[in-house]
Amino acid sequence: MKSAKEAASNVAASAKAGMEKTKATMQEKGEKMTTRDPLQKEMATEKKEERIHAAEREKLETRQQAAAAKQGGVLHPTGQGYTTQPDPTAVPPQDPNVAGGARTGYGSGNTY
Repeated sequence: MKSAKEAASNVAASAKAGMEKTKATMQEKGEKMTTRDPLQKEMATEKKEERIHAAEREKLETRQQAAAAKQGGVLHPTGQGYTTQPDPTAVPPQDPNVAGGARTGYGSGNTY
């Protein structure tokens, strides 16, 4: 189930990044068409490249977070990137066969 969620998250991140890249390219083309100044055209290209890199960065971060969630951890930002650590709020799974479980009618200790 978690791998399906991870895959869906990755697909959504890729689609969003693709849309952002397309928007950046279209905005650049529009800005280039409205000006004759070569400096303005160069600035439009640089802005497009920044937006594309930002979209890729967001996509990679989303993929890393999905992978961390699949492993049961949380990404924590550090000075040099992210580190995966166990989620402190996660409830550990409990085995119903361990002592203390309320399984009425099974091994109640009564001898008939």
